[in-house]
Amino acid sequence: MTEMQKGRIQLLLAGMATFLLMGALQAVYGPALPVIARETGRAVADVSILFTVHWVGSAAGVAAMFALGRRMTPRMLVAVMALGAVLLGLGWGWPVTLLGASLAGFGQGCAAVVFNPRLLALFGRRGPAMLSMINAIFGAGAILAPLAFVMMGGAYGLVFLAVGVSLLIVAAGAQDVGRPPVETSTAPLRADWAILAFGAFGIGFEAVLIGLGPSALVRNGYSEAAAAEFLSAFFMAFLLARTVLTFAAHRIAPFTLYALSITGVAVSMLLALALPPGWPFVAAGAFASLIFPAYFVEGMARMGHGPRVSPLIIAGGLVGGIGMPFVLARVAEVMGPNGLFLLLAGLASATAVVALFVLIQRSGARTATP
Repeated sequence: MTEMQKGRIQLLLAGMATFLLMGALQAVYGPALPVIARETGRAVADVSILFTVHWVGSAAGVAAMFALGRRMTPRMLVAVMALGAVLLGLGWGWPVTLLGASLAGFGQGCAAVVFNPRLLALFGRRGPAMLSMINAIFGAGAILAPLAFVMMGGAYGLVFLAVGVSLLIVAAGAQDVGRPPVETSTAPLRADWAILAFGAFGIGFEAVLIGLGPSALVRNGYSEAAAAEFLSAFFMAFLLARTVLTFAAHRIAPFTLYALSITGVAVSMLLALALPPGWPFVAAGAFASLIFPAYFVEGMARMGHGPRVSPLIIAGGLVGGIGMPFVLARVAEVMGPNGLFLLLAGLASATAVVALFVLIQRSGARTATP
């Protein structure tokens, strides 16, 4: 086995372990929010700031990678994420919990910037498939965490602690492999604002579904345990869809996949308004899982593979991941049980229409080219 092949395997294994635990960490927030609200006597909209702080931490991690990315190693970012998870689980008061969320998010933002472009570059034509694979593993971790939450009777702190200890084990064995070569080009970074805007909306939908979906189910009459189980089923659909994408990613144009995934989220949310929302929420997981891989590959194709492109793409998604849950949590609170699903149905439908219009324009331009 050559050194290049060993590097690929080491990077893939480290990425799989990190994303597995990252998915578990992020999935605990959703079912935990109603419990935290009850324990603290606050509204769910108020305690949802915890999820927003996590995403703000992710944005800080991306910004750090943009400025000082070559100094950050996989071991360092996993260790930061582990510290955040431990602080989330210790129960040392609201300020420490918020600090834990910010550190966990910081590590997650760094991980997205480190692992995704390295795998995309090292595996060549199979790069999109490998990117889909580690993001599919994210879904596996996100399935297990809500089930653990139910098994532990809602003791979310224990779940966070278990994730933190596991991340420390991963950090101990992580290696700094697959580092891209130093960029020597002096060409300026050219941001594609259209794809960044699509990414902001798409990642925003995913963040809202994961972070606020269980609370919306509780407002519709489901128990907290049932909402957590539906979140696990959401991530089962999430994992299945990303697993299928691992074998098909190189066959589907990324922006076509983006348009189809957003359309699927819109249809699922419309069904959540017409039917009991539990299973339409689960169906949305399959479509939401495809948004990030499609957006990331399309963004790299449009803006190139320079060292600052990947942080910019991740940052575009984080704009939606931070802003959309913060805003929709407060608006949905005063709109009744179906408020969140109504907001998502409207926003996702509008985004899907614009994306499909862009696809039609592209198709017309290709047809007109002699």
